[in-house]
Amino acid sequence: MKNLRKTFKNDSWVMPYLRKYKGLLLLVLFLGFMTFFSAGALMFNSGYLISEAARMPSSIIYIYIPVVLARAFGIARPVFRYAERLTSHNWVLRIVSDFRKKLYQTVERKAVAIQRSHQTGDILSILADDIEHIENLYLRTVFPMVIGWLLYIFVIVGVGYFNLVTAAIMAILPGVIVILLPLVSVLTNGAREFQQHQIQHQFYTNLTDEVIGLSDWLISGRYTDFLKLQDDPIDKIAALRRKDHFYQWWRGLFVQFIILLAVLVLLIWTGIQFTDTKWHADWVAAFALALFPAVDPFLSISQAASEWPIYRRSIERVNQLDQDTERKLPAQSDLAGKFENLTIENLNFSYDDGGKNIINNLSLTVKRGEKVALLGPSGTGKSTLLKLIIGDELPTDGSVTINGMSVAKLQAERSRIFGVLDQNPYLFNTTVMNNVRLGNPNASDDRVKEAVAAVGLQDLIESLPDKYNTEVQEAGQRFSGGERQRLSLARLLLQDAPIIILDEPTVSLDPITERKLLDQVFDLLADKTIIWVTHHLAGVAHVDQVRFLNHGEFTMAGKPGDLYQSNDHFKQLYDLDRGK
Repeated sequence: MKNLRKTFKNDSWVMPYLRKYKGLLLLVLFLGFMTFFSAGALMFNSGYLISEAARMPSSIIYIYIPVVLARAFGIARPVFRYAERLTSHNWVLRIVSDFRKKLYQTVERKAVAIQRSHQTGDILSILADDIEHIENLYLRTVFPMVIGWLLYIFVIVGVGYFNLVTAAIMAILPGVIVILLPLVSVLTNGAREFQQHQIQHQFYTNLTDEVIGLSDWLISGRYTDFLKLQDDPIDKIAALRRKDHFYQWWRGLFVQFIILLAVLVLLIWTGIQFTDTKWHADWVAAFALALFPAVDPFLSISQAASEWPIYRRSIERVNQLDQDTERKLPAQSDLAGKFENLTIENLNFSYDDGGKNIINNLSLTVKRGEKVALLGPSGTGKSTLLKLIIGDELPTDGSVTINGMSVAKLQAERSRIFGVLDQNPYLFNTTVMNNVRLGNPNASDDRVKEAVAAVGLQDLIESLPDKYNTEVQEAGQRFSGGERQRLSLARLLLQDAPIIILDEPTVSLDPITERKLLDQVFDLLADKTIIWVTHHLAGVAHVDQVRFLNHGEFTMAGKPGDLYQSNDHFKQLYDLDRGK
């Protein structure tokens, strides 16, 4: 109980949806209860009908009502079952939609923080397992347990109406199934379920990491070793599943035995209670048979309880995802007027409180239309500075402002202010038209084609059989690296943001393609403000000012031409990049 309260204390994934769809939830529970009530009523009525018919009544009128009721309950059970399935899956599909939307928004909004605290396999595990587990929490735990308990209460109250002693015995016997056995299942089989989930989660994480480096496994000739690494977790999961099936078989047998005892109790009680006349004796079979349909919902309670540790862990993980990546942003505002300037003032940043600063007291002002190049070796803070500029990280001290307004207050309209072109722009496995239109979902087909033409890909795209409906394949494999960059540049043209972040977009290209792409980027984005992170000086003549970043500090600053004339280190690097 303590763990249950702890799990839901700060929950934002389960309880909110129980409240949001409470009307639909009550309808699901009602339909589920009526399904098994109809099944029990059918058996009850059938027992009475068989007994009454066996006495060979003198007129059909004596069994006419039971015959009609048998038809009614026989029809009602599948109807209620069908309605319950439709309603419960409608409930779950609504929640699935909300879950996945919330997860994707969380990942999109807090991608940098998530990348720092979670491996790719962690996120895949949440997508593949945890969200499905929370969905199943309703279908396989909440609904069956509540319906089973409602039936249990109904049976006790129904029998208690006739005899309190028998009701007490019935409370004990089915109570073993609906109360004691679920607790035992949680302690025994639930631990195995949880262990299986832990192994499976770690398997996702390790396998993802290993698949990402699969080419290195192949190059090193260790493909067989790669396959062997997957055998151990698979074997462990298979062994746990065998134990689970074995336990479920014995638990099912035990439930059947308890139900048999309960039926014997009902037979003994009804044999004493209803045998004073032949007419009363018809109720003996009715009460005994009515209990059999309760086997399935009673058994479902134990299975549902044994799966709770898995669901609890999944709930904790998705809630932890929110807590780990939560940032306290100020009230959001709109950017008033056109973009005029971006100002970095006395900026400091460290990932850990009291830790070493990644960024040390930086100050920089970038005016509208200005082009700035940020240079420096790897690990000097260039990428961290970009995160601070666009608001993925909040500064430890100092400020980043746009038109005098903190960038933290502008996160709600970040996509309207910043456009980003990095070294690995992602193209989705859909058409060229859809990929480019991501820059502006409201753009017409003609505007998309104009953007493609502007980046120099019109002839290539229109030479393809399906033209703009050509599938780019996963991660854009249909096109070369330079072509993928140009398609991403077309997105930026449609997005039309005033500030463009170039994060080493040419690092994987050959020198000729690099030079052509840079010329094209700065030509097409001539009216934009550009902050360009690069590791060398090719194309630096396009910018208005250069900043060298080293150990989180600016160690060199000025216009490219001035630095070439006055700074020997800059001149040496520039000539080296030009091959002199």
